[in-house]
Amino acid sequence: MPRTALRICPLCEATCGLTLTIEGTRVTAARGDRDDVFSKGFICPKGASFGALDADPDRLRTPLVRENGSLREASWEEAFDAVARGLRPVVEGHGADALGVVLGNPNVHTMAGALYPTVLLGAVRTRSLFTASTVDQMPKHVSSGLLFGDANAIPVPDLDHTDHLLLIGANPLESNGSLCTAPDFPGKLKALRARGGHLTVVDPRRTRTAKLADRHLAIRPGADALLLAAMTTVLFEEGLVELGDLAPHVDGISALREALADFTPEAVAGACDVDPDTIRTLARELAAAPTAAVYARIGSCTVPHGTLASWLVDVLNTLTGNLDRPGGALFPQAATDRTPRPAGPGRGFALGRWHSRVRRLPEAKGELPLSALAEEIDTATPEGEPLRALIVIGANPVLSAPDGDRLDKALGSLDFMVSVDPYLNETSRHAHVVLPPPPPAQSPHHDFAFNTLAVRNQVRYTRPAVPLEPGRMAETEILARLVLAASGTHGADPAAVDTMVIDQTLGKAVREPHSPVHGRDPRELAALLTGADGPERRLDLMLRLGPYGDGFGARPDGLTLARLLDHPHGIDLGPLRPRLPQPLKTPSGKVELLPAPLAADLPRLREALRERPTGLVLVGRRHLRSSNSWLHNVPALTGGTNRCTLHLHPDDAERLGVRDGEPVRVKGAGGEVTAPAEVTDTVRPGVVSLPHGWGHDRPGTRLGHAGREPGVNVNQLLDGTLLDPLSGNAVLNGIPVRVGPAGAPAALAPEN
Repeated sequence: MPRTALRICPLCEATCGLTLTIEGTRVTAARGDRDDVFSKGFICPKGASFGALDADPDRLRTPLVRENGSLREASWEEAFDAVARGLRPVVEGHGADALGVVLGNPNVHTMAGALYPTVLLGAVRTRSLFTASTVDQMPKHVSSGLLFGDANAIPVPDLDHTDHLLLIGANPLESNGSLCTAPDFPGKLKALRARGGHLTVVDPRRTRTAKLADRHLAIRPGADALLLAAMTTVLFEEGLVELGDLAPHVDGISALREALADFTPEAVAGACDVDPDTIRTLARELAAAPTAAVYARIGSCTVPHGTLASWLVDVLNTLTGNLDRPGGALFPQAATDRTPRPAGPGRGFALGRWHSRVRRLPEAKGELPLSALAEEIDTATPEGEPLRALIVIGANPVLSAPDGDRLDKALGSLDFMVSVDPYLNETSRHAHVVLPPPPPAQSPHHDFAFNTLAVRNQVRYTRPAVPLEPGRMAETEILARLVLAASGTHGADPAAVDTMVIDQTLGKAVREPHSPVHGRDPRELAALLTGADGPERRLDLMLRLGPYGDGFGARPDGLTLARLLDHPHGIDLGPLRPRLPQPLKTPSGKVELLPAPLAADLPRLREALRERPTGLVLVGRRHLRSSNSWLHNVPALTGGTNRCTLHLHPDDAERLGVRDGEPVRVKGAGGEVTAPAEVTDTVRPGVVSLPHGWGHDRPGTRLGHAGREPGVNVNQLLDGTLLDPLSGNAVLNGIPVRVGPAGAPAALAPEN
């Protein structure tokens, strides 16, 4: 007989609750969990396809080990023996920094990805960390670090209560939201309008979200920071700055006004392609709304001034009194956050504590730019050792990083590479060992990262819906064993990793005066933890020490794992609430509106006032049934509108002699691709668009469905030299390209 089981969807940041139908050990259907305290039954096409993804026949079932140049199936013992033999000589012979770690986006969607990579980095002590953040969101982390003193203190819009929402470079009707965890984001936007609120969308494409808006501004790609700076100037010029309750917590108002004085609406209009009166209207409406929030995402991050744009979003939220206010932008409080410390000055946030070897690019949040990965492998310099080995966890940088062709070759030159991945994809095909995690139905789930970005405070946990198949290994154990193999303790009990983390965490907690367990015996506390295994005991630990926790008995009605398990649909912890000044960790203990690194980058923004692109520029594109490169092997999620086509405006198509459906060449600084043309007025003239995550045409992969309609890798048009200097984030949008019919090279439009 079929049975049902609950599962939190791991396929995007919305984290919707699912009810799975299971026959034997196979997931045969998925629907929204109507009793889920957060998503309340909402589901998107990705969640509905959970069973197809779970049962994908191309998912690896056993480890692979390279032997005589080819990958063969191996036992787990053989695989980890090979990992230890491959990694330790690199670290011992060339230093820890010769071992790189690459973390992909899927890590934040799994418990294992949240619990073990930091332990791995601490064990091997390498500074060579590269993640998907630097092709996505790092500007927001950097701006938050500089403004608030904590790179993870990211305010999110209070979607359920705001009266006015300004969205910039975001398309949540197709992405389900990002750095803003909100099941049924489309429904929340419709509810905003239904209650009389106002929605403005700033985007060079008329996206599904833009079509829903009261106003859509088709800005010139890459000009978001200029627009936001001009809106800030209007607030100052017209006396619209109103801090309200924020006033005691904000520093730098006068210096900010002076620093931005040049960015008037008239000064930026030409570069933004937005007229001055419209800019003034945007600022006035934002200031006049009873409550308002500015929210910007990947379109404003992956541009030359991504950090400045991210900073100015929260500057506007602050100057209008909407930061940390219901209906504005607030700081969520996750159940597994650290014990809140008393408000007061902190150490702040530092950039550039070390640099990459080749281009001397500064680290941000402990990471080096993913755009630098290839050169750190294939380029010799007097400055230290090149990367000789990589640990790649849930990442496919051959498709997600600029210039995948170069990286593809560089990966083939490594002394050793281990990949934790369920697929043999464009990156993992280079590995000497591939360690495949089990399907999601066989894994537990708790959203450590996304609950820190959620539009409502809540906590949920689901155990595996079906048991591990024979021959499978839990992803938590895979990563624990990887920690042991990389750190020179291969063969030890993997449970020792969790025990070590628990002991260290409790040892620190009992020494902290503000901790609920201050002065207690850590061994006694460890004995009180519950859970079926080490990862569950660590979750119990974090819940007990967190802001809603029982403090190991100090608050009898507080959260524990046992209480959470008694609430399979989750526990609602209430709406977002004002929290300042507690989240602030700046040296002043205040919101520092004009940090020195941002002020030093403003002259570069002034130079952009004179820029007037004359040729075509490229922007990316998302789709509701896609998630970067990982879902193209699921037939239910491909086809239809989810195709790898080049969008271009009818005026540009006519000028270039391009016809709808015919192949078109696109050439950038990093290379050239050919894709079918899709002529549409949803992009503004002068802008073309290709989706991200395609290009499944390399040999040696095992992606049967994706390989039949591979698409092209948009990131091959980039050479990796264009970066936002403060964050190291790759510039993926607003890139100059030449375009023309595939059979007529001479017709390629000139570059800017």
